[in-house]
Order: sequence, then C-alpha cells, then structure tokens
Amino acid sequence: MKIKSNFIFFVSLFLIQPILFAEDNKSIKTDILFLKIQELETEIAELRNKIESQNYLIEKLINESLDDISDNQSKNADELILSQDIKLIGVDDPKSKDQVFNSAISALEEQKYDISYELFNYFVESFEDEEKNPLSHFWLGEISLIENDLSKSKNHFMELISSYPNHYRVPLAHKKIGDIYLKSNDIQRAKDKYNFVVREYPNNSASSLALQLLKNME
Repeated sequence: MKIKSNFIFFVSLFLIQPILFAEDNKSIKTDILFLKIQELETEIAELRNKIESQNYLIEKLINESLDDISDNQSKNADELILSQDIKLIGVDDPKSKDQVFNSAISALEEQKYDISYELFNYFVESFEDEEKNPLSHFWLGEISLIENDLSKSKNHFMELISSYPNHYRVPLAHKKIGDIYLKSNDIQRAKDKYNFVVREYPNNSASSLALQLLKNME
C-alpha cells in the first residue's frame, strides 16, 4: 500500500512539473515585458526632453534672426530709452552690472516683481557673466511663474538649461518646468519631468522636491 502511494505521488509530481514550469516561464516573460515597458517609458521621457530643448533652440534662432532685423533699425534709440528707464528704477549707472544685478535682487526680496523682472531682463540683454546671467534667467523664470505667465516662465528656464547646462540651478529649472506642466494640467508631462529630475539628479535637493510631488500625484 505504501509503495502504491509513493508511486502515485511521483506520478502526480511528474505530471504537474510541466505545469509549474510553464507558470514560472510565464511569470519570467511577464517580468521581462514589464522591464522592457519601463525602459521604453524612460527612453520616451528622455527623447521628449531632448526634443523640447531642440524646439526651444530652433524657436530662439528664428526669433533672434527676426529681432536682429528689427533691432538694427532702432538700436541707438532703444538703448537710450532703456538706460533712462533703468535710471528711473534707481540704478545710477546702467553700465555697472553689479549695481544692476544687486538692485534686481533687492527688488525681488521686496516683492517688487515688475521692477525686479525689468532689471534682470536688462542684465541678460546687456551683460555677459557666467554666474549672474544663468541666475538672472532663473529668477526671470521664477517671477514669471509667480505671475502665472507660464509660457514666458518656461522660456526663461529653458534658456538657463540650454545655455548653461552645467549650472547648479539646472536641476531646479527642470523641476520648475515640471511645475509649469502641472499648473497647465498636463499631468503626464509633469510626471515625466519629475521622474527625469529624480533619475538624473538623485543627490540634488530638486530631486527630493520632485519625488515628493510624484508621491502626492499617486
């Protein structure tokens, strides 16, 4: 009787083994498919970021070409008016980049956003400074975001990202673009941008902010 029971057990084990193997094989295939989908989603998000940067640069080149034609016709008059406006704001020497930048920061701290925006904008149009120019673009984007001018805000953050890719404010600029998508109710693009920040800048504070927003969106 015992021999018969053992025989039945081994026969059953033999018969069920292909089924178990098939189930394991199916599970492995499902896991592989899931990983491939994740990889594709990551690649799509990265391509979207590259296309976004390229589109911005193309639009910038077109706009600069049109602006050059217009600027050559009235450059001297515009510079005179702009310098007078800056003096009215409170800058004694419009040619002093430190004075212009510091006045822009002071106006920002006092929440005089219109004045601060004009000063930062004057700075990036008038001076070249490897540290202050990217910061000016960042604050121009931030002021525009505060005032809910989302298109203008995105352009300033994209200028920072495209022109100064190694600046320490770039991760936060990417996160801010995610905020712009979120404000625009473009949830998927916001998630893609936040995931991009978490993946590309894991040790930056912008990554922590993006991760928290992703958790809130679940």
